[in-house]
Amino acid sequence: MSKLWSGRFKKTGAKLLDEFNASLPFDRKLYEEDIRGSIAHSTMLAKQGILNEEDVKQIIDGLMLIKKEIENEEFVFDIAHEDIHMSVETRLIELIGEAGKRLHTARSRNDQVAVDFRLYVQKQTIILVGVLEELIKVLLEIAKKHTTTLLPGMTHLQHAQPINFAFHLSAYISMFMRDIQRFESSYKRNNILPLGCAALAGTPHPIDREYVAKMLGFDSVSVNCLDTVSDRDFALEILFNIATTMMHVSRFAEELILWSSYEFKFVTLSDEYSTGSSIMPQKKNPDVPELLRGKTGRVNGNLIS
Repeated sequence: MSKLWSGRFKKTGAKLLDEFNASLPFDRKLYEEDIRGSIAHSTMLAKQGILNEEDVKQIIDGLMLIKKEIENEEFVFDIAHEDIHMSVETRLIELIGEAGKRLHTARSRNDQVAVDFRLYVQKQTIILVGVLEELIKVLLEIAKKHTTTLLPGMTHLQHAQPINFAFHLSAYISMFMRDIQRFESSYKRNNILPLGCAALAGTPHPIDREYVAKMLGFDSVSVNCLDTVSDRDFALEILFNIATTMMHVSRFAEELILWSSYEFKFVTLSDEYSTGSSIMPQKKNPDVPELLRGKTGRVNGNLIS
C-alpha cells in the first residue's frame, strides 16, 4: 500500500519494517484524543480560512463515524498504517475522499502524537485524582469509627508507643493527599498545547494555536516548538507520581498482611477478598494486598524504563 509519507520512495517498504516500526499496537488507545485533536485542528483551519466550511463539515462527520466504528469494534486496524494517526487519516480519506487529505494541512505527526499523548496523560491524571479522593473518603470513614481503638505503634517492628487506629489510618490519608497534590501540580504545569508546532519549527500557515488550546481545554500554548515535539516530561511525571502512590499502597498492603496474620490478629479480612489453600483448610490468604505489593514493582519498572 502507498503510505502518506511515501512521495519520494520508489520501492514499497518491507513487511518486516512495518512490524518493527509500527506503534499502532500501543497508541491505538489514543484514538479518542487523536479524533478530538483533529476536530479542533480542522475547526481552527476553517476559522482561519485555510479550509472551506464544507470540507471541514465532511472531515468532522467522517471523524465522528470513525470514532463510532472504533468503539463498536468495527474499525480495521492495519499495522501497515504504522500508528493511530495514519490509521484514522487513511480511513477518513476512504470515507470522504479529497477533503480527508486536507486535514493534514499545517500539521505533522510529530505534533499530533505530542497532543494525543498529552491529552491522554491529562485525562488519566484527573481519573487518578478522583480514585485517590474516593480512597481517602473510605479511610476517613473507617478512622471516625476507631478513635478509641488502641493498638501498638511500632518502630523496627517492635512495640514503641500506644496509638489509636484512627491515628494510624490518618498517616495513610496524609500520604495519599500528598499524592493528589503531586498529580494536580503536574496537571497544571503540563496543561500546555503542543499542536501547531508541525515537524519542529512551526508552519507558514496562519494558524491560531490559542483557539485550539481553548477548544481542547489547555491553559496556554507551548513556547518553543523544537522542545515541544520531543518533550515527554509530562509522561515521566505521571509515571513518577503513580510509582510514589503505589509505594504508599504497597506500604499499606504490607501492614494489612501483617495485621491479618495469626501472630498479630489486628484485623480480619473479608471472605470476599481472601483466598484459601487447597490442602490447608485453616488458611485465609491476603492475596489482594500481596498482589498490590507485587504490582508496585511493575509500576516502578515502567518509570525506570
